[in-house]
Amino acid sequence: MRRTPARRPTIKDIALRSGVSESAVSFALNGRPGVSEATRDRVRRVADQLGWRPSAAARALSGEGAATVGLVLARPASTLGVESFFLQLVSGIQEVLARRRLGLLFQVVEDLSAECDAYRRWWAERRVDGVLVVDPRADDPRPPLLDELGLPAVVIGSLPPGDDGTGHPGISNLWADDARAMASIVSHLHGLGHRRIVHIAGLPDLAHTRRRIQSLRTEAERRGLTDVRSITTDYSDTEGAEVTRRVLDSDAPPTAIVYDSDVLAVAGLAVAAGRGIPVPDRLSLVAWDDSVLCRTTHPALTALVRDTTAFGRRAAEELLALLDGGPALRVEDELPHLEQRGSTAAASP
Repeated sequence: MRRTPARRPTIKDIALRSGVSESAVSFALNGRPGVSEATRDRVRRVADQLGWRPSAAARALSGEGAATVGLVLARPASTLGVESFFLQLVSGIQEVLARRRLGLLFQVVEDLSAECDAYRRWWAERRVDGVLVVDPRADDPRPPLLDELGLPAVVIGSLPPGDDGTGHPGISNLWADDARAMASIVSHLHGLGHRRIVHIAGLPDLAHTRRRIQSLRTEAERRGLTDVRSITTDYSDTEGAEVTRRVLDSDAPPTAIVYDSDVLAVAGLAVAAGRGIPVPDRLSLVAWDDSVLCRTTHPALTALVRDTTAFGRRAAEELLALLDGGPALRVEDELPHLEQRGSTAAASP
């Protein structure tokens, strides 16, 4: 006589046994804030007693899921090879997935259309249980597509102005405040007496690029600065160097330049050195994201500092919470702080 297979315990079972809501169970099991330590301990004890296992892994064992999450980068491959941000981000993501014995399916594509095609293919082939989405854009086609496919997702980064992230019930958002971060840079440079500031930015259609540009304009207007502007690039060292040469050759060259990445900033520092422009005596430089590159140049680059690996861990944790039945959330990460080093000083007379 064949035995009926035992039913696997669920989040709902743990909630009923623990006397808390299903959301509280999700918070407790995924190490997220929102429940007390006493509740967290009780929920974990009940989960162990019931023999609960993370749902993504359980679905994989039963042939119903992939035990894999996806990440697609629609960036030029030539720039990804030298940019430390994504390496650290993926390191943090993988750290969390490894604890749950989940895999990461990673793909680099040429453009947004190819990225959407990858999501459709993965969904049709049941290759992934959810995805991590980077580089939010204005009029972004990815959230509506993921809604249509029913793929849980976490969007990593600031959403476009006017988008509060509430229109997509299966998508969480993890973000840091790019506007406030740019304001801290402008405050630092303005306090040093800089009045001609150029922002050498990244890709123009990215939401965080637009937020940084808008914040720079707002802060400049608030301080009465009229010689402040942004110029977009493809994030490559080649374009970073070319734009730096162009602005330094202008009739009124800047006394300070803000770069949207460590690679752009190091390229700009090399241009200044090649032209005999002393940094920071005649030109101050700021990098948006700190890295080993920023800390090992001479002079070391003033930079915005954050724990990008921890940022990746939090993104993965938010996705696992969705896969375990938790609600979609919009979570603000800690604000990067500006660390002054040898590349910024008082503006020369």
